[in-house]
Amino acid sequence: MSHSVAGEPPSAGRRAAPLTTAVYSAAEWDLLTSLPARILVAATAPGPGRPRRGLSEGLAGLEALTAGRSFDSDLVRAVVSTIYARPDGQPVAGAGDTDLVDLLAACREAVRVLDRRADPADSAAYRQWVQSVAARVCRVPPPGQVRPVGEPPAPADLRFLDRLGDALGLR
Repeated sequence: MSHSVAGEPPSAGRRAAPLTTAVYSAAEWDLLTSLPARILVAATAPGPGRPRRGLSEGLAGLEALTAGRSFDSDLVRAVVSTIYARPDGQPVAGAGDTDLVDLLAACREAVRVLDRRADPADSAAYRQWVQSVAARVCRVPPPGQVRPVGEPPAPADLRFLDRLGDALGLR
């Protein structure tokens, strides 16, 4: 059972925040918890040279997002828990924004937050996890097409993943 700093149980209906979230401001936590959805939306959005996406690509991204529940990172698990704890219908900040420049700027800001506040292992796990969401989407062949095993995604998707990796400090 969780207890507050003073030792008493949390008020009924509320759980104490996991220790992982305590080191982040509300704005920083919102950035870290909204970025995976923003990346999923951007990865599924059509763009120049990028194939049109369908349900299977979106589901692949959601599976990658959900896979964070089993990561060996308290931060990633806390982010996934926060995402799934949102009330139905509550909008995710910036989730509808598919502007790549804004998304990459948000990724760089998240890296700065993680550099200041997160354990290096948690930081690396978070950054790899959010990129894996986009990678799963980009690796699913477009509807009606079959991509041979081992064939890379479209060149425009590779450029998107490369730019995302750069912004996340993974390259």
